[in-house]
Amino acid sequence: MSSIEENKIIAQRWFDLISEHKIEDICEITAPNWKMHGGLPGLPLGPEGVRKLFGSFGRIEQKWTIEDIIAEGEKVVVRATNTCTQESFFDVPSHGKQQTFTAIFIHCIVDGKIIETWRNADDLGRLLQLGARIEPGTSK
Repeated sequence: MSSIEENKIIAQRWFDLISEHKIEDICEITAPNWKMHGGLPGLPLGPEGVRKLFGSFGRIEQKWTIEDIIAEGEKVVVRATNTCTQESFFDVPSHGKQQTFTAIFIHCIVDGKIIETWRNADDLGRLLQLGARIEPGTSK
């Protein structure tokens, strides 16, 4: 069983590895049955899901900064800020614009492996930074 402090280190490492583009290293700290909520729909379980998730981004330069990390038992909650440049996000082209957004992740970590991740990010704010616009619907 991992201690709370060990779990916090694993969660921190997950973000460091994303920033360093070390996907296979992320797979090493991911359980074979890992599942993500609030990410790309239809992800396979385990490391294959990690590979598919990060493969879906296309070319991206990103840096995660952890603002808060709180742990209790097997759960580690991370509030973080991402600064990135990506070709597009939800098919909205970035035209080289840097985006900054916040996110909260909850990882469930058992025996040194992340078994489940919940994600809630400011995806709308990110789209608006890229120039997307919200238009009112039309009544029928």
